[in-house]
Amino acid sequence: MKTCIKRRFATLSICLSIGYSAVAQITYPIVDTGVQTFYSNNSVVSEPNKGDAFYGQDANYNGNQPSYANNGDGTITDNITGLMWQQDMGGKMTLEEAIEKAKKSTLGGYNDWRVPTIKELYSLILFTGQVKGAKSNKLFIDINYFNQPLGDTSLGEREIDAQTWSSTVYVGKTMRNDATIFGVNFIDGRIKGYPKVNKRKRTANAMYFRMVRGNTDYGKNNFIDNGDGTVSDYATGLMWQKADDGKARDWEASLAYSEDLELAGHTDWRLPNAKELQSIVEYSRSPQTTNSPAIDPVFSTTEIKDPEGKSGQYPFFWTSTTHLDGVNPASGAVYIAFGEGQGKMRNQLMDVHGAGCQRSDPKSGNKNQYPKYFGPQGDVRYVYNYVRSVRNIKM
Repeated sequence: MKTCIKRRFATLSICLSIGYSAVAQITYPIVDTGVQTFYSNNSVVSEPNKGDAFYGQDANYNGNQPSYANNGDGTITDNITGLMWQQDMGGKMTLEEAIEKAKKSTLGGYNDWRVPTIKELYSLILFTGQVKGAKSNKLFIDINYFNQPLGDTSLGEREIDAQTWSSTVYVGKTMRNDATIFGVNFIDGRIKGYPKVNKRKRTANAMYFRMVRGNTDYGKNNFIDNGDGTVSDYATGLMWQKADDGKARDWEASLAYSEDLELAGHTDWRLPNAKELQSIVEYSRSPQTTNSPAIDPVFSTTEIKDPEGKSGQYPFFWTSTTHLDGVNPASGAVYIAFGEGQGKMRNQLMDVHGAGCQRSDPKSGNKNQYPKYFGPQGDVRYVYNYVRSVRNIKM
């Protein structure tokens, strides 16, 4: 006999046998990335079939498709998550100013607005966006519902200088001992940590903020160790591979590994998309503060050495999501850094983006040539990253 509960605002349900101690409810539904296009290592391709090269990528699996409602009062409701959002962010402000603004806001007739966590904010990202360096080609958010500014080039900003901050403060420090706040850049499709203070000006940095209300359980996991090499998250309805296999792979091989995985009697494993994998980041943990990766200790994660041979680093993990960036936009895929988001600046290797950041790597390359460093912050590129597979819980 099974008992089922269905969410009021999402067409999701989870059924559990009566013998389980508590009926689980999906309180943290993952919104799909929106990706419907198929890619090889460097180009758009026709849909691969099971067993083909590049099968198992984002577009092969359709999750909860983005669905919004414009309430006509300056607010947008996400029909999947149950979160209600401010449509227009207004001008840039400091975190303290944003918190005060949320406390005083009566937008839409509500007085329970807040600054979103990084997990709440990331629910809005779409990987149908595209960027080329500092120039936006298509935004990583649905502009039919949300007003998203670009950086003001007349003031010397780049178009990508329009980051949206969250309320999630990094528990470690980035750069040279900078207090850091995580944000989502809906212009270039990344999560990074940004310094809270401009040291040169000795003033608090200002970014955009999009207030949110509703579903205060969103972003909170409900992990159960199944004792068979898997971990279930009953908040999202996803089951995870408890331990990575300790091997680094390029993107194509990572897709194939997850598709071929047999674990705990299940054969329907896959490489998670960007938003699924980000859902298991634990932003209260970091190598600097807990001597651990930014993930719940119910999981096991291989420890690696950084590019300079120092121990205490943790791998980047591949996702199935292509990240459209650069001259050859199909050539990169999204990863999540569960260890430090390292880069080399002024010949010094440091944590530049924070454990739990989301960036992208080339999908393939000569293994002997990596790691390399890329961009103005010298982002470490491994290319051969690790895998933690996922499947949907089926009862």
